Amino acid sequence: MERVRLVHGNGGRFSHELTERFILKYFKSNLLAPLHDGAQFPVSSGRMAFSTDSYVVQPLFFPGGNIGKLAVCGTVNDLAMNGAVPQYLSCGLILEEGLPFDELDQILRTMAEMADLANVQIVTGDTKVVKKGEVDKIYINTAGVGMIPEHVDIGPHRVQPNMDIILSGAIGDHSIAVMGQRFGLELSESVKTDCAPLNHMVHAVLQEAGPSVALLRDPTRGGLGTVLKEIADQSGVGIKVDESALPIHDEVRSVCDILGYDPLYLANEGKAVFLVEPVVTERVLDILHTFEEGKEAVLIGKTLDKNIGKVGLQTSIGGVRLVDLLGEDQVPRIC
Repeated sequence: MERVRLVHGNGGRFSHELTERFILKYFKSNLLAPLHDGAQFPVSSGRMAFSTDSYVVQPLFFPGGNIGKLAVCGTVNDLAMNGAVPQYLSCGLILEEGLPFDELDQILRTMAEMADLANVQIVTGDTKVVKKGEVDKIYINTAGVGMIPEHVDIGPHRVQPNMDIILSGAIGDHSIAVMGQRFGLELSESVKTDCAPLNHMVHAVLQEAGPSVALLRDPTRGGLGTVLKEIADQSGVGIKVDESALPIHDEVRSVCDILGYDPLYLANEGKAVFLVEPVVTERVLDILHTFEEGKEAVLIGKTLDKNIGKVGLQTSIGGVRLVDLLGEDQVPRIC
């Protein structure tokens, strides 16, 4: 008998299989069909985005953050990837009997701080408590809504060949920080989660170049490699990426080399991918560089009118490596 496996939650090939075989079979909807970071739909005053996510990261606390920080920033960023201005969040808590109150207090305090930083309000929620051993201390669900500015239209349908692909910073930091804490590795103090609310940075770009920004994605579960493959499939383009352009911090690269991880498939919680018309590329990079979260932003590749649905990574030795969806999980329960 087939059963759900841990890898079905990694955001890669097995997650896609789960979604296509079961979820979409029963929840068919034009709003769900794009499988973007949230749904976009009309309301009387314009267009709105709605997104939800659940957080089961282990351990709860890691360098630079905790599960509460992920819970707010993750949903804020999903709304921003739809071009929306995040406004209101819900918070659902599933608590395990025996969770120390000081840990709960620290997590909720962090959520409040992140909400203030992102300029959103947590306005509704729910709390459940289950017996010891039925969850791992605390699971959190957040959902959020936000309005999409009139001049913004973000989605796979906007992507065309010969667009530039911009990455807002170095990849892999979050996964390595969580993994290091989980397994008690002695890593450099510089290795911290990149988790941060990206909405202010994203909307600075959209205010300047909104009509020329076709798509936004945050490479969380499944990493950059999976996101690029999803974009190629959903948008009907080919993609070519320059491996030498990918920003990877030395400490992260070293851990990956030792443990055999591929940085392309490591989760990030504070990075964004922008697909833009080349005429605005330099301006977008200039704007990103004014933000702490975007100071390492770089142009990493282009969309193509050939090799539809494929992602090619131009390697440093001159070959081209095909990039597919993440298969087996490298670091499970990362968010």
